Amino acid sequence: MLIRAARPDEAGFLSDLAVRAKGHWGYDAAFLRACRVQLAVRPEDVAERRVTVAEEDGAVVGFYALEGEPPAGVLDLMFVEPDHIGRGIGRRLWAHVVDTARGVGLTSFSLDSDPFAEPFYLTMGAVRVGTSPSAVRPGRELPRLTFTVPSS
Repeated sequence: MLIRAARPDEAGFLSDLAVRAKGHWGYDAAFLRACRVQLAVRPEDVAERRVTVAEEDGAVVGFYALEGEPPAGVLDLMFVEPDHIGRGIGRRLWAHVVDTARGVGLTSFSLDSDPFAEPFYLTMGAVRVGTSPSAVRPGRELPRLTFTVPSS
């Protein structure tokens, strides 16, 4: 698997991948349509948001977006193609997130997790610090997590 910087021309595909991956958890079509704006990757944001893709056999199978400047950042997006979930791609992307965070001088990063994805992030060493209100559905709370980047 190759992990590389995303290209601006991949933004639309990555936005669609995010919605497909969110749909893996059984959300209805109306909710997924409402999520599309929050999950969007715009071509002009690719470099600024450090959008990074995982590629297998020439096909993008996952990605993440790590934003912010030292000392703290935000893991804004992290998704794997639904038919590739459970194959270790998320773990490899996570390791790359941590290496990237360390490389740009972040000592920690936070993320608002989908409730179904929270167990993955906890397994990776993130810690729940509270909740954040959903921007999509009033009254819905998302797990707020933080991760301390190890120094080596």
